[in-house]
Amino acid sequence: MVVPNASCGGLSEIRRLALVKRDYLGFFPPALRPEPLPRTESSWWRWRDLEIHVQRVGEPTAARHAILLHGAGGHAGAMWPFAALLAVRGFQVAVPDLPGYGRTRVPKRRRIRYPDWQEMAADFLRSEATSSAPLLMGASVGGMLAYDAATRTGSAETVLATCLLDPRSAAARERIARTPALGRLAGPLLNLARPADSLSVPLRWFANMRGMSSCRELVDLVIADEMGGGNSMPLGFLRSYLRSAPAVEPEQAHAIKVVLAHPAADTWTPVELSRSFFDRLAGPKELVMLPEAGHYPIEAAGVERLVDVAMSC
Repeated sequence: MVVPNASCGGLSEIRRLALVKRDYLGFFPPALRPEPLPRTESSWWRWRDLEIHVQRVGEPTAARHAILLHGAGGHAGAMWPFAALLAVRGFQVAVPDLPGYGRTRVPKRRRIRYPDWQEMAADFLRSEATSSAPLLMGASVGGMLAYDAATRTGSAETVLATCLLDPRSAAARERIARTPALGRLAGPLLNLARPADSLSVPLRWFANMRGMSSCRELVDLVIADEMGGGNSMPLGFLRSYLRSAPAVEPEQAHAIKVVLAHPAADTWTPVELSRSFFDRLAGPKELVMLPEAGHYPIEAAGVERLVDVAMSC
């Protein structure tokens, strides 16, 4: 099980991260567990007054490079199994821990807001795209974040997203919230609570995290993971996320290709929510369904399809 940050009994950060990666990989079918495991290293990227933890999976001399952005409740360790599958097929994958998650060091956590994620993702993409455009991937909420970073910068030719959730949509708010009523009321309530923006609350109080997978043990792991789904974030982050919009609306997004590789059995954010944004995209696009897969894909058919799609991008 995950070893929480607050009670690690003296374990080093590297040891803790290794345990977390092993736990998530354990939910993948044995045939999809890379053997031997690919090279993995941690580095730190200075952004403003933050130290962003970046996990790099695969050989630095790999023919292709990718960036993988996690969603709310994720972090580099939780995304490691997917990065590893791409690494053994010739990618080097950079997975940054977004502010508030994973091992990224934030001096003033109470001030984290969703625009920080948008600006950091765009700046990170620019910093990685010095010689060639990487494949930009986004999981869950990270899908829209990847789209936004690509359209802000023009530094990625292709975005591969498992979800394109637009929080401005009333239907999206109802589905992602713990209850539909909370989804309808969250915006007004958070606006009223604006003086308490710096107060941190567990994500599970607001989000329907039980919809992440039909595998109860996986959901339990995510919710217990204090680097991810068991984390707390400022109310101001949640409020600013619900008010967020991409820098470029889909009707003006002509320059990038967007591949929506959506889990077919996602009961938390069904594909219809992503289609409402995806169908408006003006540029080249492709919709691929990941068979049998839930919101966090661990099912063999869906994961294999996801890797195949990434290889073809």
